[in-house]
Amino acid sequence: MLIEIHMLKNYPATNLNRDDMGAPKSCIFGGVQRGRISSQCLKRSWRVSPLFQKEMAGHLGIRTRKMPQLVVEELRKDGVAEEYLPIVLKKLTGFANKNGKENDLGITNQIVIYSPDDIKAIVEVMKKQVEECSDVKKLEKIKATDIEKLVKGAEARPISLDIALFGRMVTSPAFADVEASMQVAHAFSTNRVIMEVDYFTAMDDMIKMNEDLGSGMIGDVDFNSNCYYIYASLDVDKLLENLQYAENPEELVRSAVPALLHTMAYSNPTGKQNSFAGNILPSAVLVECKEFPVPVSYANAYAKPVRALKDKDLIQNSIELLQEKVLQTEHDFPSLEKVERVWFSEGGKYSFADDAGIKNADDYDSLIQFVVDTLKP
Repeated sequence: MLIEIHMLKNYPATNLNRDDMGAPKSCIFGGVQRGRISSQCLKRSWRVSPLFQKEMAGHLGIRTRKMPQLVVEELRKDGVAEEYLPIVLKKLTGFANKNGKENDLGITNQIVIYSPDDIKAIVEVMKKQVEECSDVKKLEKIKATDIEKLVKGAEARPISLDIALFGRMVTSPAFADVEASMQVAHAFSTNRVIMEVDYFTAMDDMIKMNEDLGSGMIGDVDFNSNCYYIYASLDVDKLLENLQYAENPEELVRSAVPALLHTMAYSNPTGKQNSFAGNILPSAVLVECKEFPVPVSYANAYAKPVRALKDKDLIQNSIELLQEKVLQTEHDFPSLEKVERVWFSEGGKYSFADDAGIKNADDYDSLIQFVVDTLKP
């Protein structure tokens, strides 16, 4: 089964996802510049959101270069002698490195997302190595690449939910590559983007009126305002396959789907949020559940940029174009007819017609429940 999520979020002045110059990211679509939020930014904002972390606690991994430090802390808890730990720390810096080159920084050359079972496997190997070495010098002589090869069972080791969703590519035999079960598009604005600059000053609180009234600091920050089309496709069968070695994978998937839908709606990218507080809920959400194994984005509903008109705002026009595209696609491609669809819009103001064959949810929780019921065997 495929679960496809189409979401519209209308943001005020924000800088959610910056480029190398500090400006909001953008792209050209339909020959026109649009605002953009990268898929990497979206996935991270969902993965690390407090809501997702809470709902899926115990089933998530950690992406870091500080794996050696994690392992050393676990070994310390297990009572491994302190004199061995600096050597362990240095040896583990050679993991996921073609030449096994070690360093004194306590970090690996490559950033990797690890499941709890990955860390546990490394801890067990390092603990055994320490036990087999009668002194520190013997442990120092072991190559990092040789230790890495001892971390076996990667192909059958349980992975965490976030790895199962978003995939993993790593150059180490100790960890399995994982093909993502979820595709996430770069979100783009339905409207033409207009880049703006906020010029600001910081005033010195101790300057008195009869003193120099100049600013203590002058700066600027780029921002824009956009209605974003967000699209993602989840291959439930692939997710189950990725989680096949986890405990109760079917139950885990049934928990993960509503948690993911919650997170996508209630979380936002963190870029410049302290300056702009762009904490926005979706204006409309369409979820499609289908057995037909072809994901379909409705991005071309916005090939022509949307504008606010005298009697319709940007949100309403964006919603209506999405609805038109859904119905037109279903008409033009009959294979897509056998799809369970559920729709939500704020206040139910923009519902589909009763004869459209699309469930209009009264609220967002009802939409999520519809999807969960569709997953039940």
